Amino acid sequence: MNNGFAIEEEGQPFIDWAWILRHFWGDGGIVDAFFQHLYLSLVPVAVALAISLPVGIFVHRKRWLYAPTTALTGVLYTIPSLAFFVMLIPIMGTGQRPVLVALTAYSLLILIRNTVTGLDSVPEETKDAARGMGLTNRQILLGVEIPLALPVIVAGIRIATVTVVGIASIADFIGAGGLGDLIFDGIGRQFATPIIVGGGLVALIAICADLGLYRIEGWLRPWARRAGKAA
Repeated sequence: MNNGFAIEEEGQPFIDWAWILRHFWGDGGIVDAFFQHLYLSLVPVAVALAISLPVGIFVHRKRWLYAPTTALTGVLYTIPSLAFFVMLIPIMGTGQRPVLVALTAYSLLILIRNTVTGLDSVPEETKDAARGMGLTNRQILLGVEIPLALPVIVAGIRIATVTVVGIASIADFIGAGGLGDLIFDGIGRQFATPIIVGGGLVALIAICADLGLYRIEGWLRPWARRAGKAA
């Protein structure tokens, strides 16, 4: 793909800082590609979470639906990412829309499973104590079960986010942009600088997202923090 990036010349340094400065800002530049990648990564996880939470709660209550739900989302998860993008092109065309749909579908299995696992981890005696206090099922769900299940749900969000950040790197194959634009342009031109910049920023997004969610997960486990301090 030709997006105006300079071709590496003989004798050029491994990382061309002048190239980075020239292409840092502006349409199609590094910053633009960075925020496109963030959009392609965060929106699917947020949409998948909005779908997975109510679905996970429902199949936790109606347990016979758990197997078919995870089977369906498991089939979506096993479709190769590039093939999934291409399958959606006749329906949605090229660009960001098929990528957003495919990446949302990839996140569903992880988030639904972790939602159900988190709800399963709530001790039955805790729910019995809440019932003894006169709480309704709705109050128990919102005030007891979901708060106690949140660390497991956030662990699923960590996995889904890091997975989506990586897969979004190939979205440029169908014109969705993102940091994959830099990576594949550099590969096509045998130019190391955009490959390093694009790949490094993808890794940075994944690492920052993972560490940030890990901190949130730990914050949601106050008993673990107390145990760590006691040790």
